[in-house]
Amino acid sequence: MTQKPRATGQKELTFNNEVVSRFELYNSLFLTLPFYKIKDTGTLLPLFIKHCEDGVKERGKPLDIINSFFEKYTQDNDPKEIIDLLFRFIQYIERQVVLFDAVEDASFNKLNSPDDQSSLHSYLSKGIDNKILKNKIEKLIDEFSLRLVLTAHPTQFYPGSVLSIITDLTSALKINDVSTINQLLQQLGKTPFFNKKSPTPVDEALSLAWYLENVFYFAAANIQADVDHSLDEFNIASRKIIELGFWPGGDRDGNPNVHADATIQVAKMLRQILFRCYYRDFRNLKRRITFRGVEDTIAEVHDILYNNAFDTSIVPENISVFLLEKLNDIKNTLIENHDGLFSGVVDDLIRKVNLFGSHFASLDIRQDSRVLRDVHAYCRRSKPIVSIFPENYDDLEETEKISLLSFKSAKVTYTEEADGLIDDTLQTIAEIKQIQESNGELACHRFIISNCQQALDILQLIELFLWNGWDEEKLTIDFVPLFETVHDLAGAGEIMETLYTHPFYIKHLESRGFKQDIMLGFSDSTKDGGYLMANWSIFNAKVALTTVAEKHNIKLAFFDGRGGPPSRGGGKTHRFYASMGKEIANTNIQLTIQGQTISSQYGSIDSAGFNMEQLINAGISAGIREKHNILLDPLHKDVLDNMAADSYDAFVALRKHPLFLSYLEKFSPLTLLSKITISSRPVKRSSGEQLKLEDLRAISFVTAWSQLKQNIPGFYGIGTALKNQEDQGNWSNIHKTYQESGYFKTIIENCMMSMSKTDFAITAHFAADETYGDFWTMLHNEFELSKTMLLKLAGHDSLMENYPVEKRSIAVREKIVLPLVLIQHYALGQLQHQLDDDQQNAYEKLAIRTVYGIVNAGRNLA
Repeated sequence: MTQKPRATGQKELTFNNEVVSRFELYNSLFLTLPFYKIKDTGTLLPLFIKHCEDGVKERGKPLDIINSFFEKYTQDNDPKEIIDLLFRFIQYIERQVVLFDAVEDASFNKLNSPDDQSSLHSYLSKGIDNKILKNKIEKLIDEFSLRLVLTAHPTQFYPGSVLSIITDLTSALKINDVSTINQLLQQLGKTPFFNKKSPTPVDEALSLAWYLENVFYFAAANIQADVDHSLDEFNIASRKIIELGFWPGGDRDGNPNVHADATIQVAKMLRQILFRCYYRDFRNLKRRITFRGVEDTIAEVHDILYNNAFDTSIVPENISVFLLEKLNDIKNTLIENHDGLFSGVVDDLIRKVNLFGSHFASLDIRQDSRVLRDVHAYCRRSKPIVSIFPENYDDLEETEKISLLSFKSAKVTYTEEADGLIDDTLQTIAEIKQIQESNGELACHRFIISNCQQALDILQLIELFLWNGWDEEKLTIDFVPLFETVHDLAGAGEIMETLYTHPFYIKHLESRGFKQDIMLGFSDSTKDGGYLMANWSIFNAKVALTTVAEKHNIKLAFFDGRGGPPSRGGGKTHRFYASMGKEIANTNIQLTIQGQTISSQYGSIDSAGFNMEQLINAGISAGIREKHNILLDPLHKDVLDNMAADSYDAFVALRKHPLFLSYLEKFSPLTLLSKITISSRPVKRSSGEQLKLEDLRAISFVTAWSQLKQNIPGFYGIGTALKNQEDQGNWSNIHKTYQESGYFKTIIENCMMSMSKTDFAITAHFAADETYGDFWTMLHNEFELSKTMLLKLAGHDSLMENYPVEKRSIAVREKIVLPLVLIQHYALGQLQHQLDDDQQNAYEKLAIRTVYGIVNAGRNLA
């Protein structure tokens, strides 16, 4: 057995004392929660939990485990009574998850500390006597930025009311205020955890805006203040390095519920919420600054902020420059006439206006390339465009089509009726200009083309802008291709080469400062080719795209579409950025944060600040070192090429297995996910009734496997790949790659995280299933093989051995939700029988309710 380092053991001890022990203490307060039949529920739940644990250890079936519990501990075995009590158990467990979240968040600062050795201040200190290093840092700071983009993906289960309770509960737990904790738990007991109907895109935006207003508004300003102070100490001019992005209301890819009017509403909402934040801060400033010489300016700014925050009748416009001028006037008066008293308070608001302008977060527009092609075809049938293109345009080769594009502004007259998606696209293109005029250019300046497969997809979109109200000389839009599948990632470099050599496109890039954003999707690439192939394909795409950009002197920024779990690009993301070599553009870090990742990593000011700082430190440290990435050396590249190919073959063979989709449909809540009222986005892209894997969203795909506690997308194929290398006598090379490559090590560690949330014991009874027994055994064997090979590679005795706090947290959370997993299997099993409508509805609701708690407890399961 390996001996634990002292620091590792101390962290685990701290976690047990600060989190586990306190959770168990406050968990006893659940006995007073105001639930129906509270006494029976509170008494029976601990017995039920223990019964579930014992049943799983004995490899029992969920149906047998639950039936035996009711036979042993209750007198009434009526199906309705059983369902009623199971619902009450679910209510308890949902709230136990919230309590554990809050206890863990309250202890955040005691459990997490940034690595001071890799901080910006540390590097600046080293540069005092090293002019070359100092110049490098100054250049890096001038170019560096971090953009976090909040997305409306359907894995964020807590409504705003619950988020507010969690925030207050966390604050009370920090000071062990038992009375307040007890009241908040009672409030939690009476507060609904879900919506009765699915939210609209505007509802989703309002829900996520809670984080902007209550977390990011403060956390981003705090981090920027730290950067400003560090740079000022070393006489380096500061600049804005944090940007926020926003997808709800703008992302219409596969979501027919997003319309142009929703986009406008969201832009207005973001602006109004921001000005309420400004007004709140300004009122505090006004209470402090009561001196002569600033009265008129303060009164003027007060009225303007109040009107923009609360008067819905005003015509919105970008007033950030005006605000900065007035705030600087106030600050200068304080410095000149009042010894600078409270000038720091003014500085804080100036910093926030510099960060958030009049828009708060940039609203990205996203649409599928296939829809955009249809819009272009529709426009080509209208005057005067119809005279420019030949009738056989769609049959031509891409190069011929590109040669026919004119890139001239035109006033198109539409005579043919457009369908919903086409009409929405045309309206949105026109309305982006309106949003820029009211909230500033940064309010909405990116159009993301998902499923981008050719340069023509981007060039045709540019024409759509020119045909619908935009001037070729004032095209203040950044066109962002999104490459997702393994095939598209492989061809991305060639596509961008075509664009960079196109005269109009390069002229457009010149007007945008020669900056190009490219989005890379982890979720669909994993669903397409498996975990290892997805990560390796994205790495190779980044290298190729960086090479092409450098060839044409383009400033490249990668926008990573990362989900919560490692199978969708999540996990220890900052380690990926820290491990980039000089061959990959990394001075502009952009990534999506979505689902439970928002609440788990950015749910409080402390955690948001910590995670932003980690990402900034990762980017700075990688930029300072500019090391060659050893994965590009022939030895290591061959190793990863071969492993990725073997893993891909194993995963594709699994996907093509005739039982693959039916297994998910029968044993997971996949077919019920569409009935969960948390998202405006459909579970699958097509509207047809028959479920096809290619139409299934990656989120639903990953969620279904995580509900089964099998997490196949997060590891399947990696065990086979490692074993093949060992059998071929290449183990020493694999081990060398693991030891020397931070990128490969992070892939392995994130894979271990996925596997730590996997428990095949829960579904062990599947092995005896007449239809699916062999299929389950195949999945289980790959898990055991992967676990064995990963532990051997890392030299560990257990998964996540070097992350004791996270490992312990996962173990406690999995224990809390084990009963939910069994209840889900019980309900799904009952749904296999002939039932009347009431019974069908009851068991569906039972299964659906378990999804909430399981996902929330996992924090990055979907």
